[in-house]
Amino acid sequence: MPKTAALAPMAGVGDRAFRETCKEFGACYVVGEMASSKGMCYQSKKTAVLLEVSELQRPMAVQLFGGEPDTMAEAAQMAVQYKPDVLDINMGCPAPKIAGSGGGSALMKDPLLAGRVVRAVADAVKIPVTVKFRKGWDDQSVNAVEFAKICEANGAAALTVHGRTRMQMYAPPVDRNIIRQVKQAVSIPVIGNGDIVDVPTAIQMYEDTGCDLIMVGRGALGRPWVFAELQHYFTTGKRLAEPSLEKQMETMCRHIRLACHYKGETVAMREARRHVSYYIKGVRGAAALRAAASQLKEYKEIELLAEEVLKHSKL
Repeated sequence: MPKTAALAPMAGVGDRAFRETCKEFGACYVVGEMASSKGMCYQSKKTAVLLEVSELQRPMAVQLFGGEPDTMAEAAQMAVQYKPDVLDINMGCPAPKIAGSGGGSALMKDPLLAGRVVRAVADAVKIPVTVKFRKGWDDQSVNAVEFAKICEANGAAALTVHGRTRMQMYAPPVDRNIIRQVKQAVSIPVIGNGDIVDVPTAIQMYEDTGCDLIMVGRGALGRPWVFAELQHYFTTGKRLAEPSLEKQMETMCRHIRLACHYKGETVAMREARRHVSYYIKGVRGAAALRAAASQLKEYKEIELLAEEVLKHSKL
């Protein structure tokens, strides 16, 4: 399998516009924002948006979360109607709201229940079912290897491992050794996730873990071209230069324009504030520009902000 990189699911930021932008830059595979299995069974319209699959995003997985095997199986059958290529189960989200309701990383505390969830979903659909999980719940219960074996035994086609426990959230450096241990313990593909932000960290993940694929999450925020950099390096062995600030601002505008097209200007612009703060991170005068970004309401303000960024860079 050629070395390349996939886009991780990210609730609240990894929407269709962002996924299509990352795909355009060479992400080999994208995963949608997680959808609640209970929300689906209660026919939430908001949930339906999270499952939308467009041709530009393929191959694409939709992601479900929940801790009840029957509900997850029912939701999985509903999700396949959106024609995803893969169905991913989130067993790694550390958010209190998700874990507190028995979904996400809470399942790491009950590997046998997690196995029943995987089995119920795998039996309910005909497409590959994958699982994303963490190192463990906390340092006293590091169980990723056992957990991986249970997922594999219950029909998982591939696994994504984030090398931190739930209690660590996103803070300390990722533990690549645990990903290696999972890779050595199972015979299905293993995807390494956590702290991949550029070519050196991508190389390190591949070399230290022996994983089959890497998944970039927060490292792509404000830098969707990271996928082009990774693809270029793994194809040619040479480093691709960072795009010019003009190109970066052009990408930001195109990304937000796409979001406005899909969600309408009001919703898209509210959500764009977070993306814009990532795009302008590190540029000259970023603090003042970030304050302006937090007030964005109309798309034309994005273009004015981009002009401002370029003007500041020439001072």
